[in-house]
Amino acid sequence: MKKQSMQKRRFLRCAAALWLSAAALSITGLAQAQDKVTLLSNWYAQAEHGGFYQAVAKGIYKKYGMDVTIKMGGPQVNNMQILVAGQADFSMGYDFTVMKGVEQGLPLVTVGTSFQSDLQGMMTHDDVASLGGLKNKTILVAGSGQSSWWPWLKAKYGYTDAQSRAYTFNLQPFFADPNIAQQAYPSSELFQADKAGVKSRFFLFASEGYPPYGTTIVTLQKTVATKPDLVQRFVKATAEGWKSYLEDPAPGNALIKADNKNMGDEQLAYALGKLKELKVVTGGDAARLGIGVMTDERWKQTYEVMVATGLLKAGTDYHKAYTTQFVKDMKVMP
Repeated sequence: MKKQSMQKRRFLRCAAALWLSAAALSITGLAQAQDKVTLLSNWYAQAEHGGFYQAVAKGIYKKYGMDVTIKMGGPQVNNMQILVAGQADFSMGYDFTVMKGVEQGLPLVTVGTSFQSDLQGMMTHDDVASLGGLKNKTILVAGSGQSSWWPWLKAKYGYTDAQSRAYTFNLQPFFADPNIAQQAYPSSELFQADKAGVKSRFFLFASEGYPPYGTTIVTLQKTVATKPDLVQRFVKATAEGWKSYLEDPAPGNALIKADNKNMGDEQLAYALGKLKELKVVTGGDAARLGIGVMTDERWKQTYEVMVATGLLKAGTDYHKAYTTQFVKDMKVMP
């Protein structure tokens, strides 16, 4: 009897050891199962990237089985070229760029968005009452604007190229000349004008019907075809990152400042205030369909604007530039 009892205890100990070993292997396996993912940003780290950085800082990507590295973009970085070369898995993008890439045969596709509208707009002196009131003004436009919003603005309000001058990302001409208006982001140039004590007004192009989304998520068509589960997890985790960032931005901001030493708390707070004020993450279709959502109707509007302004060939299969399959049922509600 005693011998049987000892054998039973040995059996239980062995069984327990095997179970613990299996559990340890399972946990190790889960850790090893984290997909390595590289995201390329579209500029130096800033609040406009907050949802992505928050998803890293709060472990949201890891919760969805991903080990995500964010690589900063910048003025000399060609995101779409890097993406097509296979040096990144996802990139922050822009509808016009992807649509034009598709026209040129590049295998790009937009799978989700951060903002329901582009943050691009016009900063004017405080004597200007509307976006249509720039007929006698000099308008500063960067090179990227020449191939995106400037043709739309000219067509809408009858402005001409004779009014435009190059914007070099230096605000001194605007500060010195009350007859100048210039392209701006509400979280950047407006902040600098406020700090300089220069009274200004800002007009968001989206409020006047400019249709593109802002800070989208772009990948390759083959990634969508071969790794749809990875794409779905990345898009949903990013949407959850944006929701978390709007509630408590501190974790994401810490990583933003680590990547971009020139980014301070004051500007981050100012920028977040503008994102909330303009409701670019939570407004529009996102208010009823969830953060990150895109619609066929909006992409059609962007296509029509690009064709009408000569930026895209009519007949381009713009449906290749995006898919709503990863966002239509995601429902990460604000």
